Amino acid sequence: MSEEAPTPTTGQAEFLAALIDAGHVFETGVPGVYGHGAAYERVRVKLESLISEAAAEDGAAKLKFPPVVPRVNLEDNGYVAKFPQLAASLFGFDGSEADAIKQGRIAAAHGDWSSFQGQTDLMMLPAACYPVYPAVAAAGPLAAGGAFIDMEGTWVFRHEPSYDPARRQAFRQHELVRIGAPEDVVAWRMAWAQRGLDMFGDLGLASSLESANDPFFGRQGLLLAANQSAEQLKFELVVPIASPEPTACASFNYHLDQFAGIYGLSFADGSPVHTACVGFGQDRIVLALMKAHGLEPERWPSNVRTLVWD
Repeated sequence: MSEEAPTPTTGQAEFLAALIDAGHVFETGVPGVYGHGAAYERVRVKLESLISEAAAEDGAAKLKFPPVVPRVNLEDNGYVAKFPQLAASLFGFDGSEADAIKQGRIAAAHGDWSSFQGQTDLMMLPAACYPVYPAVAAAGPLAAGGAFIDMEGTWVFRHEPSYDPARRQAFRQHELVRIGAPEDVVAWRMAWAQRGLDMFGDLGLASSLESANDPFFGRQGLLLAANQSAEQLKFELVVPIASPEPTACASFNYHLDQFAGIYGLSFADGSPVHTACVGFGQDRIVLALMKAHGLEPERWPSNVRTLVWD
């Protein structure tokens, strides 16, 4: 399914063109899907290490998952119902040898060959934290103190074509997940919100922490978004990049007992379990740095270079 991307603002178009000219971003022909140059990736990896080092000091354990997720997971956690506009299923060939020949001919002419494809049991991963909850639950009751997981840079996908260089369909999230007693989870989220503010300040980024809500779909989604805002379940660190309004570069989300109930997360003594996650948008932060300090990282302020370049 193809979809027209929104027309970029002048600032978005100019920034994207400058990134391409500098060799930091490479177009693929699909809006919101880009390749990246060596300098861009060098900054991103340094940023990843900066966050992981801070998480390791608090005892975070590292987990890695692929950028696909079993379809049943997104059915169970309600993503398909709440965000149908962003979800993307994986399809594969489902036919005979004759069908394969027909499909090849149609594909060679760039026609519609979707009728030869069937839905698989996989979907693209839309949020890096989603595989963590069933994996931790499968290991049995939580130890005292709960769990703290560092997902580092994970590719995620959301069907949201855009010519804004900071709004991608495929991008990297650095996700931190906290599972534990409600009071511990709440304190952890706010501590990391402050860490995020401090880190962005050290990087020379003008940021602010704001209450936010997710882009739930439809009329029911309006109610979900209002409830999320009213209960302050989501905060975002926003930074000026290329849009008229500041762009969210990190989010701090409190799920209450939502995922604990879905996946059976528990303490051995039966006390309640809540979850929270912190998502740093690696690509957006790199772009924010390039917007703030210029397209030549070797010429950035020395204190910034020390953190994400040298």
